[in-house]
Amino acid sequence: MEEIMDELIKERYNKLENIKNKEIEPFGRRYEITHTALSILKNFKDGERVSLAGRIISFRSHGKASFAHLKDRTGKIQIYTKLDILGEENYLLFKHLDLGDFIGVKGKTFKTRTGEITILIEEFSFLTKSLRPLPEKWHGLRDVEIRYRKRYLDLLVNPKVKDTFIMRSKIIQKIREFLDRQDFLEVETPMMQPIPGGAVARPFSTHHNALDLDLYLRIAPELYLKRLVVGGLERVYELNKSFRNEGISTSHNPEFTMLEVYKAYADYRDMMVLTEEIIIYLLKELFGTLRISYQGKEIDLSPPFKRITLFDAVREYTGVEVSEFSDLRTRLGMEFEEDETDDEVLNDILDKYIAPRLIQPTFILDYPISISPLAKSKKDNPDLVERFELFIAGEEVANAYSELNDPIEQRRRFLEQDKIDPDYIEALEYGLPPTGGLGIGIDRLVMLFTDSPSIRDVILFPQLKPTGKGG
Repeated sequence: MEEIMDELIKERYNKLENIKNKEIEPFGRRYEITHTALSILKNFKDGERVSLAGRIISFRSHGKASFAHLKDRTGKIQIYTKLDILGEENYLLFKHLDLGDFIGVKGKTFKTRTGEITILIEEFSFLTKSLRPLPEKWHGLRDVEIRYRKRYLDLLVNPKVKDTFIMRSKIIQKIREFLDRQDFLEVETPMMQPIPGGAVARPFSTHHNALDLDLYLRIAPELYLKRLVVGGLERVYELNKSFRNEGISTSHNPEFTMLEVYKAYADYRDMMVLTEEIIIYLLKELFGTLRISYQGKEIDLSPPFKRITLFDAVREYTGVEVSEFSDLRTRLGMEFEEDETDDEVLNDILDKYIAPRLIQPTFILDYPISISPLAKSKKDNPDLVERFELFIAGEEVANAYSELNDPIEQRRRFLEQDKIDPDYIEALEYGLPPTGGLGIGIDRLVMLFTDSPSIRDVILFPQLKPTGKGG
């Protein structure tokens, strides 16, 4: 197969030299476009003069006449030309086009006898010579590993992949639209931080040479966003890249996209309502329905979503009565490593007993304080905090809580973790109003809305193992 590929590439390089010998520029320049493929197809006018550009994706020649399909960002359209229109030299050049070549064409529209809208080419220009054949002669790129590593090819030959990433862009656009209308302000916070905070996770470390300073890629923007609320920006959000130096799976990528939202004078129940409103707005705007299908499962996202406390969920799905976190370690019959943190224990329990049962949207409420150091305690039970996680289709999609705004209590909790951010404590001492905070995993939301089974399907360039090392 490699020998055949080498011969095909060699043949294209020979064509490249022939083009150069004709003093034709094979890697062209700006080209004036008046129409797209879609605009011509949707607003057909017989005999209209058009100019467009794109990639050749099919070609067939019948002696003195040739047909091809030209593909641009909007779709594909048939093009047609003849020897007596282009002239002998240009027609011969046209006949030797390869699949994948970019050309610009000018001509008039018409319909063939079969009714297909077509452009009669009167002149064409070389824009880029493709020196490698398209994968599998345009019949699709099926090797998953190659698809992720060479996303540009995946986008070229798999239309559904392109649709997924167009939908991702629309989802982010609509989130901004919704929050902006609610008077939230979009902000940016540092990606490199001297102290990694805002979540329990292992950070990536780096070093700033000029300052001789160790820094960390952020695991969450939370502490910086709450500083802004202290500063009077009462409604803020950030669509942010965060980084966690942990495992890779169908639902985890070391680099991921989150939405974080903070609203003054609110609590976690307000954040539940806000979460529902964001999801409902997206569904109505993009799909016109609150019902979707994900991996063969029908999901109804009509509000209100189910609400159940963590301990009640354990009781409902395991039959075990629990009233405090230590019960989870001892009564479920699971074996835990001695050095497993409370957070890791809870994740194990959720993954095994609860999350797989939460196909319909469900808020799990009121988490133990030991795994929620930044959340406000419940008034009636200080061992629990005002926090929720939203699960849909068995995956955690959102996490939120009433923010802890007591600097004395926050310092105490930081000290328990042996991890203190003195500047954040100082900010709290100036006064953080009662605040609700919300984080939504954008990648997982896109998975849900595009019926994608893996997070790698919704990240353009996911992290992969190096080739030749088990990957």
